[in-house]
Amino acid sequence: MTWHVDAEDLRAYAQGELAPPLLWSADTHLTGCAECRGVLASVSEGVDAGWERIDAELDAPQPGLWERALVRVGVADHTARLLAATPVLRRSWLAAVVFVLMATVGVVHTADSPTAFLALAPLLPLAGVALAYGPVLDPTYEMAVVSPVHGFRLLMIRTVAVLVTGLGLNFLATLALPAYGLRALAWLLPALALTATGLALTPRLGQVLAPSLVGGVWVGLLVLARSSGDGSLVQFTAAGQGAAAVVAALAAGLLFLARDRFDVFFSRSAA
Repeated sequence: MTWHVDAEDLRAYAQGELAPPLLWSADTHLTGCAECRGVLASVSEGVDAGWERIDAELDAPQPGLWERALVRVGVADHTARLLAATPVLRRSWLAAVVFVLMATVGVVHTADSPTAFLALAPLLPLAGVALAYGPVLDPTYEMAVVSPVHGFRLLMIRTVAVLVTGLGLNFLATLALPAYGLRALAWLLPALALTATGLALTPRLGQVLAPSLVGGVWVGLLVLARSSGDGSLVQFTAAGQGAAAVVAALAAGLLFLARDRFDVFFSRSAA
């Protein structure tokens, strides 16, 4: 047999686009020509691979504005995806934080004292970091657990993102209190101390209990300081700021020592 089906006709045959009478000739020829059947098989594989690529592109999730912005500034694709999926970076959470801060600033102006703002501001980053990971709120939690990312690294990626956002909002709220000067920034060190302590206790106490306990201790210390009757809160004095810095440093050290426990914590939470 010297005649063979043209390669373009075989490609059209594989795609179901070959029309009669060429279709009938190709059908008849392929039954007796092993060479053309081999060419058809290779053409069909290429067509199938092309359709698979098209299907994969259509099924792939489209990156959002935040994710595209992160990739544009040099963040790796997989890291940008993990950051973009952080629950507390969504508009609903950010709007709630802005509302709380605005209401607190309003109370400060009414009461002519920054105590309410200084007391509340350290709790917002603690709550934000606590809600940044875990099976309850994170829609990508299972994907994050099975991804080739160390649990501690995932935690730090989410923590840095939330802290940058939360502390940035707190700082903007502080600018609305110019009359108090640097005293209005006395929330920063307690915020870092509370967040680091909550993270360090998470592998032992869990995602909910650890930050709840730390936040409760903070509120208890505020109530105790207020009940002393001197009209000032020791947490926002020079001694209190120094103590907060020491606690933050110690908690960061404990967090680093316990970094390997987060893989176990994430696996246990996923189960």
